[in-house]
Amino acid sequence: MKLKYLLIAIVAVLALWFIYDSFSQPGPQNLEGDFKEVAFYRNENNTGPIVRIYAATVADTLWTKMKQYGDFMPHTKYGNTKVYFFLSNGPSPEKVSADDQHISAQYQESCIAKYEKDAMGMVTFIKFPFRR
Repeated sequence: MKLKYLLIAIVAVLALWFIYDSFSQPGPQNLEGDFKEVAFYRNENNTGPIVRIYAATVADTLWTKMKQYGDFMPHTKYGNTKVYFFLSNGPSPEKVSADDQHISAQYQESCIAKYEKDAMGMVTFIKFPFRR
């Protein structure tokens, strides 16, 4: 009888530990820099490559934190994920689109970085992507 209660207690402790571990994983909310997603686009094509485009604001030019933020964003095999970063005290888009530029021309100068993970999982991080 004691063995039965001991096994139940062990299973309960393991279940609680698994639940806690699942919900305490690090994510973009744990990064310093006050990241905020301000715009998002995902194509509706579920038969082809999935394209995700994000616009996010950040408190400062924390380049490594921006790259980590991009790494936290969802990515689908053979899909494409792009994140455009803007300073939180400057202009940022309220909408991103599927066209070639993704963000309107009025916000391109205020874009401080672009993160992209392509269909093969290769990551590209560019500082000031629209400045010449």
